[in-house]
Amino acid sequence: MADDYLDSRLTERRNPRSHTIDTASALEIVDLIGAEDATVPAAVALARSEIASVIELTEAAFRAGGRLLYVGAGTSGRLGVLDAAECPPTFGTPPEMVVGIIAGGYAALVRSVEGAEDDMNAGIAEMDARGVGAHDLVVGIAASGTTPFVGAALSRAQTSGARTALVSCSQPPKLLRDTCDVCVTVLVGPEIVTGSTRMKAGTATKLVLNTITTGAMIRMGKIYGNLMVDLRAWNEKLVDRSQRIVMETTGLARGEARSVIEAADGQVKTAIVMARRGVSRTEAERLLGEHAGRLREVVGDPPPVATV
Repeated sequence: MADDYLDSRLTERRNPRSHTIDTASALEIVDLIGAEDATVPAAVALARSEIASVIELTEAAFRAGGRLLYVGAGTSGRLGVLDAAECPPTFGTPPEMVVGIIAGGYAALVRSVEGAEDDMNAGIAEMDARGVGAHDLVVGIAASGTTPFVGAALSRAQTSGARTALVSCSQPPKLLRDTCDVCVTVLVGPEIVTGSTRMKAGTATKLVLNTITTGAMIRMGKIYGNLMVDLRAWNEKLVDRSQRIVMETTGLARGEARSVIEAADGQVKTAIVMARRGVSRTEAERLLGEHAGRLREVVGDPPPVATV
């Protein structure tokens, strides 16, 4: 057939709005790409209910002592690893709580590993090696919705008792849809450069993953108001932020805030309880434990947002 070259996957179709982009000036290229990128948030918003369902599954996994495991290949895999890597410093989580798995392993983070995304046995092996089970949630990330490595991993996770979800930017096949508890399908349309899913699809995926982990961590009590009170102060910027959070929520001067954070062994949330309730570190930790780490339930509402 003359049209055999046409692909049914939305992410592989040609974009009629960019078919002359190779003749465009630099400014015209910027405008074309910007116009396409501007459509992404609205496409993500259409999947709001499904994203909320994944947040609920993630919270349930965490409360059961399980993990969130992202599985992807290429750009999708790198985005999953990135989101996982950002959770410990932002939310104070152990590295094993949110895990990013990329086809081809560590080497694939910085360069393409030939054939890795097609290796179904490797996807199965990753689930077995990680001991995926009933308390875990496995989220596959596949822009095209058809990546064999991801599909095999999700199937194995399901048979191991885990809950499963898929984030894609093209309608996944029925078999994969049936494998998953939730499918987050964000139809951003054909890319400005045909098949280059690091662009709109990548942007959409980043937005979805940000929302999943941030939403789940908020539900887990790791945010007070909109302050990241479980952050890990691993650099000067975060040390400063920790002190400013304690100052804002307790009324302490910087030197006093620094002292109470040190007494709390660097735990901002514990320091706030110690200062607000006038208790020891041990008692502060006990109070937080009684209330599932929800700071508002221990010390009341946070201060209103200051206006400059």
